[in-house]
Amino acid sequence: MTLLDNRARTGAVARINPVAKLAASALIALPLILTIDWVSASVALALECVLFLFAGLGWREFWLRTWPVWIAAPLTALTIALYGQASGHIYVEWLVLRISDGSLALALATFFRVLAVALPSVVLFVTVDPTDLADGLAQIVRLPARFVLGALAGLRMVGLFLDDWRAIELARRARGVADRGRIRRFVGMAFALLVLSIRRGSKLATAMEARGFGAPVRRTWARASTFGGREWALVAIGAAVSAIAVTASVAAGTWNFILGPS
Repeated sequence: MTLLDNRARTGAVARINPVAKLAASALIALPLILTIDWVSASVALALECVLFLFAGLGWREFWLRTWPVWIAAPLTALTIALYGQASGHIYVEWLVLRISDGSLALALATFFRVLAVALPSVVLFVTVDPTDLADGLAQIVRLPARFVLGALAGLRMVGLFLDDWRAIELARRARGVADRGRIRRFVGMAFALLVLSIRRGSKLATAMEARGFGAPVRRTWARASTFGGREWALVAIGAAVSAIAVTASVAAGTWNFILGPS
C-alpha cells in the first residue's frame, strides 16, 4: 500500500462501510442523470466540494485521483457546444458544426453535470478496500457469495497482470525480440498474457473450490460488515444533496427532465 493510500484512510469517510458510499454516490447521481440543467449540477457540485474536505484527501492526492474527470468534463462540454442541438441565436455554422445559445447552455450544463456525478464517486471510493466492499455486498446487500468472491479474486489479480506484463516485456527485451515492430510486439505480449491469465484463473478456481468456496451451504465470514449510524448519516447526506439540487433547479425554472415529452 502506498503512502497516499495510507493518508487517504485517515479521513472520517474512510471508516464508513463501502456500501453506504455506493448508496450515497447513487443518490447524488440519480437526479443529475434525469435532468440536464446547470443549476442542479452546479448546486450539487458546490455542496460536494464542502463534503470533500471531510474525505481525508490532501490537495495533491485529490488532483492525482481526479485529473481524468477534469479533462473529460471540458472535452465533453466542447463536443456538446459544437454539435449539440441548436436553438436561439446561432453564432457559428459550418457543415455539421453549429454553435448556438442552446448548445452553449447545454455544454455548460454538461460540464457541471460530469463533475457533479464523477467527482463524488472517485473521492468516496478512493478509501474503499476491495475486501471490505465484498464483505458489505455479500452481508448487507445479500448478493450471491460466489459472485462477490469471484469478482474480488479477479480484482485482486489486476496488480499481478501488470507485473506479468512488465516481466514479459523485460524477458522479450533480454532475448532481443522487442526492438522493432511495436504492433507485432504488442500483439505477441497480449497473447502471452492471455494464456498466462487463463492458466492462473484455472489454478485460482481450483484452489478456491478445494477450500470450499463453492459449497452449497450458508457461508460464514471472517469479518462482520455492519451498517450503523455513520453509514445512515452518509446516505442521508447524499439524499439531502440531491434534494437541495433538485429544489434549486425547480425554483429557478431550469429543471429539464430528459425522460419527459420533448
